[in-house]
Amino acid sequence: MSPSPELSTAQRNAVAELLRVSPVADELGRRFAKAGFELHLVGGSVRDALLGRLGDDLDFCTDARPDDTLKIIKGWAEATWETGREFGTIGLQRGGLRLEITTYRAEAYDGVSRNPQVQYGDNLHDDLVRRDFTINAMAVSLPGHEFADPFGGLQDLAARVIRTPGTPAQSFGDDPLRMLRAARFAAQLRFTVDPAVRTAMEHMAADLDRITAERIRDEFSKLLLGADPVTGLRLLVDTGLADRFVPELAGLKLEIDEHAQHKDVYEHTLKVVSNAVGYDTADGGPDLVLRLAALLHDIGKPATKAVGADGGVSFHHHEMVGARLAKSRLKLLKYPKDVIGPVTALVGLHLRFYGYGRGEWTDSAVRRYVTDAGDQLARLHKLTRSDCTTRNKRKAALLAADYDALEERIARIQAEEDLARVRPDLDGNAIMELLGVPPGPIVGRAWKHLKELRLEHGPLDRDEAEAALQRWARTEGLIP
Repeated sequence: MSPSPELSTAQRNAVAELLRVSPVADELGRRFAKAGFELHLVGGSVRDALLGRLGDDLDFCTDARPDDTLKIIKGWAEATWETGREFGTIGLQRGGLRLEITTYRAEAYDGVSRNPQVQYGDNLHDDLVRRDFTINAMAVSLPGHEFADPFGGLQDLAARVIRTPGTPAQSFGDDPLRMLRAARFAAQLRFTVDPAVRTAMEHMAADLDRITAERIRDEFSKLLLGADPVTGLRLLVDTGLADRFVPELAGLKLEIDEHAQHKDVYEHTLKVVSNAVGYDTADGGPDLVLRLAALLHDIGKPATKAVGADGGVSFHHHEMVGARLAKSRLKLLKYPKDVIGPVTALVGLHLRFYGYGRGEWTDSAVRRYVTDAGDQLARLHKLTRSDCTTRNKRKAALLAADYDALEERIARIQAEEDLARVRPDLDGNAIMELLGVPPGPIVGRAWKHLKELRLEHGPLDRDEAEAALQRWARTEGLIP
């Protein structure tokens, strides 16, 4: 029987990709063989080679212990690092490639601890059986290029399905994070999850509580940065995994009845995430901050939902409540400040645009919009546009035209006034000199007042700014 076209394509991809890296990989394999050890390209590197997307980071496994590996690569590696040594991994750089060599492993959880217990193995089969999914349990020997696939990973790759080498319960019991990783691969590769794997995810979702927030955060970020994060997010919610670390997502499934109609907030959120993917992919690649903001922008709605006497539903100030909830959730997931700050700001600002089309915005309002957005203005543009999910084509076209007009207006005012650096027309030294006061709270209050004037009226010349400062000082009783 001839191989399927999918397998033939995958195999041709692998040959081409391995030929590209073989000068370095095969040379390394010969060094290990000379020292009496095995070496295999393994896991994600083999999977990516078969998909035709192998990068410059290569993963290897070996029966050599870390000390042996260091001896073998000494003088050959251009640089080495041992940050993963406790897990049996030695890293090195050679010929523009980053290589990680890991001793055969058989790590497992004891059902209580939150980090894997590393145990060295002594053969390739035992190393592969402990890997998360069949598509990551393939290996290629070096320098011989013998293909090892004991669990049918190549067939699963062709079928685009995520399956475990052993039983899902055993795999997820060893490392519960693999459940989240299944959703991540569904998002990254657009693969489907095998029904048995999905069932195990549902039954074992609570086991994710054993995993540290940092590990969950890293997998969740990779999911969000995938080509199709919505598929991964749906899987997290449907299996109950999301309830373990981002319960606000499933909480967006607000009850909708005939007396209190409103947009399905959960489905709307997923559509906003999908829209944001389109904007950031077209503009340089996936943007974690934008995608997190899109995911969390309406999480304040459940807490602010109110039904009026006429049956109308409102979510007053949900953006402010949502900003607080987003900040709290991201802190619990151990995201860094340079992620939490921008996401929180975007959630808090995502409604600001609405009302612009009614002609209510003055130049002052535009200045404040730009100033409050700060260095997140470009992301705010994308988030606001992503938030337009109406099926009414006329309404959608009007909103898009309104935002086009706002961006044009911002560009005009920026060109005239340099909005990126809005500052009072007098600096602190000038304020102290004119008022005859030392550094202190009075200078700060005066500076803030002048900045408000700058935002309200645009640039003032020196005489106007000094006169404004003196009027303020008289009102405050600082000068007669």
